[in-house]
Amino acid sequence: MASVDDVRRQFREPPAEGRPMVRWWWFGPSVERDEIDRELNAMAAAGLGGVEVAFVYPMGPVTAPFGSPEVLELVGYAARTARSLGLRFDVTLGSGWSYGGPHIGPSLAARRLHWDRREIGAAAYDVPIVPAWPGDEFVAAYVGDGNVPSSYVEVPVSDGVIHVPAGGQPREVLIATSRVTGQQVKRAAAGAEGHTLDHYSEAAALEHIRCVAEPLLKAAMPVGSAFCDSLEVYGADWTPAMFSEFSSRRGYDLRPRLYELLVDGPGARELRIDFGRTLSELYEDNFLKVFRSWAAGYGVPFRIQSYGEPPATMSSYRHADIFEGEGWGWKGIPETRWASSAASVYGRSVVSAEVWTWVHSPSFRATPLDLQGEAHEHFLAGVNQLIGHGWPYSPTDGPGLGWIFYASGALDDRNPWWPAATALFASLHRLSWVLQQGTPVRPVKIYIPTSDAYVAGGPEPLNLYRVARRLIPPTIPSTIREAGLDFDLIDDDAITVLDPADIPLVVVPAGTTTPDRTTRWLDEVTASGGTVVTDPTALARHLPPPPFPPVPDVGVVHHRLDDADLYFTANTSPEPRTLTFPTPVEHWNPRTADLTTTQTLTLHPYESAILIPTTDDESSATPERFVGVVLGGWTVAFGKESQPVKLPHRWEEPGRTAYSGSATYRTEFELEGTTRLILDLGPGEPVAPDSEPYLPANSYRAVIVPPVGVAAGIYLNGTHCGDLWAPPYQLDLTDAARTGVNELEIVVHNTAANALSADQHLLETAAEVTEQYGRRFDLQHIEHAADYLNSGLLAVPRVLRQA
Repeated sequence: MASVDDVRRQFREPPAEGRPMVRWWWFGPSVERDEIDRELNAMAAAGLGGVEVAFVYPMGPVTAPFGSPEVLELVGYAARTARSLGLRFDVTLGSGWSYGGPHIGPSLAARRLHWDRREIGAAAYDVPIVPAWPGDEFVAAYVGDGNVPSSYVEVPVSDGVIHVPAGGQPREVLIATSRVTGQQVKRAAAGAEGHTLDHYSEAAALEHIRCVAEPLLKAAMPVGSAFCDSLEVYGADWTPAMFSEFSSRRGYDLRPRLYELLVDGPGARELRIDFGRTLSELYEDNFLKVFRSWAAGYGVPFRIQSYGEPPATMSSYRHADIFEGEGWGWKGIPETRWASSAASVYGRSVVSAEVWTWVHSPSFRATPLDLQGEAHEHFLAGVNQLIGHGWPYSPTDGPGLGWIFYASGALDDRNPWWPAATALFASLHRLSWVLQQGTPVRPVKIYIPTSDAYVAGGPEPLNLYRVARRLIPPTIPSTIREAGLDFDLIDDDAITVLDPADIPLVVVPAGTTTPDRTTRWLDEVTASGGTVVTDPTALARHLPPPPFPPVPDVGVVHHRLDDADLYFTANTSPEPRTLTFPTPVEHWNPRTADLTTTQTLTLHPYESAILIPTTDDESSATPERFVGVVLGGWTVAFGKESQPVKLPHRWEEPGRTAYSGSATYRTEFELEGTTRLILDLGPGEPVAPDSEPYLPANSYRAVIVPPVGVAAGIYLNGTHCGDLWAPPYQLDLTDAARTGVNELEIVVHNTAANALSADQHLLETAAEVTEQYGRRFDLQHIEHAADYLNSGLLAVPRVLRQA
């Protein structure tokens, strides 16, 4: 724990922990030392905290195939260079996702149970077992009487033949076969192609460690963490040792009842729940624990996005070191909440998120305001370490814009707005670091209906996170958050470490099945004075009072320090929101690092604040009155030559539609004396959330047209006064002002999307590598690169002086 004095003292310049990191995509692999040096130095200069190296599909000639001595040497060089710059260096234990590759043969590959179902007559049948695909393995066969049998018996097998005895008519035969799913590693680098491994098999995990993970880790040591991306092993519901594992874990034999996975009947639901639990435990024991234990042998934490398929439970995270999520949506249950709940329950002070995965598609459309707004959503979901997605390695001397990842933002120094990145990352660093202090206060717990999720089915029946989220009515989390409160998810394993006497309120979705142990724990919560709510419509009546009156669209995160309460609050809307507090609060501004005391606070669109209740009086200074300064005419320069310009000025006009870069706007004004001086660019204008209809729901963007498109560096009399990229678009110019004539420069930077819209080299590159290596990616939404762009100085700035 930390004291409020300690946190306050370090807020302006916090320790390195908590700096945003980036996923660094190595395409091919095709990397060179000089470019490694250049990109790592650019990251360090911008205030990023480190990289997570990810090896993906080629974007040009492959110079060092994945796993080769050449690529391992380059990994080591990059790691050493990063450390020399003070950057953390993490490594993904494979190429693409999920783990796998050429070293994974059929015996170690992900498997699924396949059923052959057919009606037969009364005659006896001998059916030879003939594998339809390489790696197919016969599991069992069953026969039942009638068109729709109510029960089945196992059929004897010998010498590779299924012996179906004679019987009544009609009958039905079920034959279960274990098949390799066939899923290949997604977005694989050259040399990393192959099957996805069996996440229920310790042998498969150890083989991947031997062939891939260990050489990578040794090359990069020491590293910040060893990383595993989200679980996307589709349809894998079987492993060769399933019968013995099920029997030892559940206490009864699965073989005679295996058909109940397919056929409804008495007891089938309970068996399916037990089967699902067994899959989750096998994933934990034979994948999570294996990789964590191996990494621990090198003193390296194992970081994972433990959700998806196989059916990882929320509590599965406890078998890793660093819990990571992705996805935004502070009023709902994104993957970030799956991870942050586990971190809260199991006492991890740091929880990370893959952030900006789909930000304002296509690549290069993302603005600093988009990045800030989505980061706030992750903070509101309990995250306190950002892993930006991401930074594409790209040769400097390549044609056009160079290489980009098929989806997400290209968050590197090819963006014209990059001069504002340092200030942006500094503000996010302050927030991350503060949110790593103290312990989260989440008075409401939402029970995950895990048993029901194992049997609910749907399009992704093995994705426990998504099925469980579907079973929890969205009104439950939204009611809690809109009331100014926060929550944790809990499950049947979490209750073993939670004292029921410490739980004031648990929400259990209506109709939920709870195991006996969980039912007893819920009874103990009630007996200890807590409340268990099963009716979502009654939830609001049982919620405790919030720390201060809730305001629409404003989320609150509460942490408790040694000697104070700390609140992170963020406005997630394109309109200003005003908060009123019952007593004064310290207001810590993450952008400016200023500290003030107030009892009323207006949060501008997508603005955030740290709040500390205090006994100090509100700042009692007389409210300042400002008057406008008369400005001269404006000029603009897209190079050395200036020309007069009338504001507002938008660049997307004939002759400049594909321009990505900067322009300098200049004006002059006179001051008779130096008083406080403020530049105000204006508030920006909200736009309809559906104004870019091609965007998928998970593609974050700030729904506002700002007064500057998209960021600006502000200079007065040659002094850099700061950067503006988000509301409020205001800056104090006082220190640079002088009596007499003052020259104001506003250097506006747009995005690289304009140039992307005209970049034929990128399309040609994608076509060439697809022809050579096969279709490993599609450039996401690239045809919309020019849509809805707004570059330039889009409002008439005002300079205000204190009257």
